[in-house]
Amino acid sequence: MTHPPHPDTPSHPDTPPAYRVLEPEDIPGYLRGLGHWNGDAIEVHEVSDGNMNRVFIARTPDGTRSLAVKQALPWVRVAGPSWPMSPTRADAEARAYRQVAAVAPDTIPAIHGYDADNYALTMEDMSDLRVLRTHLNEGGDYGEVSRHIGAFVAALSFATSDFGMASATRKELIATSVSPELCKITEDVVLSEPYLDHEHNHWHDSLDDLAAAFRADPALRTEVAALRHVFMTSAQALLHGDLHTGSVMVGTRQGADVVRVFDPEFSFVGPIGFDLGLYWGNVLVAELRARALGTPGDHADQLALSWDAFEAELRRLWPTRVDTFFDDAYLDRFLRQVWSESLGFAGTEIIRRVIGFAHLTDLTTLPDPGPASRRALLLGRELILGRDRLPDAAGVRALAERVGTAP
Repeated sequence: MTHPPHPDTPSHPDTPPAYRVLEPEDIPGYLRGLGHWNGDAIEVHEVSDGNMNRVFIARTPDGTRSLAVKQALPWVRVAGPSWPMSPTRADAEARAYRQVAAVAPDTIPAIHGYDADNYALTMEDMSDLRVLRTHLNEGGDYGEVSRHIGAFVAALSFATSDFGMASATRKELIATSVSPELCKITEDVVLSEPYLDHEHNHWHDSLDDLAAAFRADPALRTEVAALRHVFMTSAQALLHGDLHTGSVMVGTRQGADVVRVFDPEFSFVGPIGFDLGLYWGNVLVAELRARALGTPGDHADQLALSWDAFEAELRRLWPTRVDTFFDDAYLDRFLRQVWSESLGFAGTEIIRRVIGFAHLTDLTTLPDPGPASRRALLLGRELILGRDRLPDAAGVRALAERVGTAP
């Protein structure tokens, strides 16, 4: 089913003529027209929260049935039409969900359909779950989340790499997964702008000296440039592309723990360490928050748990590789490379979340964000510069403890 164009929809070159910005009142007819809903009554609530998209929850009045509809707008949601953005990012999200569904279906929301005309996904309602970041900020623990994340990254990475996919098929995946607009955002806001005098950057008043020092640090800038080049050129596997504690939902259903990874709209074929690094950067910042509040909890174990799960799953899958020219010794070398790059990307994620465009509530909601934010910047720098000298999770643990307890 298609709708006439909304009169306020801009003529973005990637926006098809049939596209319409959906409003809450459109959702009942929209779901019925697509065959996702029968004659039951529907109540609709908009729950949009992120920067980019609109999300609606449709429920029966008694709550016995529900669905979510997520639509990519032809602009950044929080800015409006003044900041155009291609809605084709929803194509990347739908494609990523299809790939993950083939190898790790329990880690993503159930997808009921994708409407390419309106760049809209109909999916499982996850409003009974909580965003991991919110859960952690309120003192919750991780449970098995980090193990799930490590295994998720390994399963997706292996299946979409040259280890798990025939060469010709992988070349097609690379071609169809190109995402120049969203990759450019990452190249800018994560991997260059925080080290430049840029209008997007902002930080806590107490960090003026460090922000200036980072911009004037040639060693740091060179290492970030190296990581930026890896991001731009290393087509190892299909990535989530934005895997942080705000893109993971957690909770319980029928007495069982539930973990859902969502929002893979930044998905493209890139370096495996980027996904792990984003997750690690966020859990390390969460640890600094907990230390600042005097509630360390189980944060200190998460990097090791996720890496161990990642390595174990990759080694479990290794005997099934499609190209046995890659021998066991190469796997050991490959894992060392992924480990090092993951640490470096973790450092860039931490720094950009403190002095870049988008900050973390882990720090901004502290009574005094300054000291923990300073420690975060110093930790991020050490991870970037020392990524080849930190051989294991114990070394990262010692570094995080040293920085986290510094005056």
